[in-house]
Amino acid sequence: MNFKAGDWVEVRSHHEILATLDPSGRLENLPFMPEMLQYCGKRFRVFKRADKTCDNIAAWSIRRVTNAVHLEGVRCDGMAHGDCEAGCMIFWKEAWLKRAGNYVPLATDARPPLSATGRGLCTVESILAASHTLNSENQMVYSCQATDVLKFSSPMSAWDPRQYIRDVRSGNLASGLTAGTRPERWLEVVFGVMRLLRSLMISASNSLGYWYPYLQGSLSKTPVEKLDLQPGEVVRVRSKEEILGTLDDKMRNRGLLFDSEMLPYCGNFYRVLRRVHRIVDEKTGKMMNMKNPCIVLEGVACQSDFHRMCPRSIYHYWRENWLERAADAPLPAPARQMAEDCEQC
Repeated sequence: MNFKAGDWVEVRSHHEILATLDPSGRLENLPFMPEMLQYCGKRFRVFKRADKTCDNIAAWSIRRVTNAVHLEGVRCDGMAHGDCEAGCMIFWKEAWLKRAGNYVPLATDARPPLSATGRGLCTVESILAASHTLNSENQMVYSCQATDVLKFSSPMSAWDPRQYIRDVRSGNLASGLTAGTRPERWLEVVFGVMRLLRSLMISASNSLGYWYPYLQGSLSKTPVEKLDLQPGEVVRVRSKEEILGTLDDKMRNRGLLFDSEMLPYCGNFYRVLRRVHRIVDEKTGKMMNMKNPCIVLEGVACQSDFHRMCPRSIYHYWRENWLERAADAPLPAPARQMAEDCEQC
């Protein structure tokens, strides 16, 4: 189908999708998860082509994915996976979608019944059954797109130039700010190429041992701060220097990594989306219950500027001591000066 970022698509009916799946609920080893059934028949805009994805299971790498896209705002709600709160972007095979043209999606589309069966080898019941199993120790082990990345993707060289050509041609690097005239489209291509060149220079620097951006914590025991932040509250992400002061030499606070992709958000204000208490471990498929819940912020996800333009857009997890309530945050210098001037009036 060769969908591009910004295209309108409609998710096919669950009968059509079931007919594409093998008995275990997979197409080319990509699982169709029970959480995806609620989107059948609905229309969405393509967020980005999923021509590659990051591998967080083995040593970090970028892997090749074919014939798949991510859709705007469509994330897994974890309903069939122990109420996992990771909120991963969902991979959609193009065979599960069809072109919809420019269309405003309806919010009232009916959800397909879970008792329905398909015309092929797979049924809704088999999709549900494939999402979890008990191991020999009677522990629940979950299977999802995140745990099966190595199965539906293939190795790809870090320096394979074709991945970057696909990034530009797919529209993944478009800003979405232009009206689509020819000069604007060309300008988008130029800006996309500039962003790719920056990414390549960073990758080359890191491969030579000159890490950019360089981050280093120093604590042997990291602190805990509990703010009891709740969904809807506005917070300020603390400065880089403040956050580094909470990290050990592996850039972690109580086991949670502060990634370089989180740096652009430092000093800015965001709204709390939710508290995260439990997520499925991608390596083992087992549910991890967090001793210290972390925070997800609205619209704050990995842009992959330092990780070769991966389109997966994984939510960043924040420790509460990396944040502060907006009411407690110090004002920037110009705003502080204005406030002082007003007090003198």
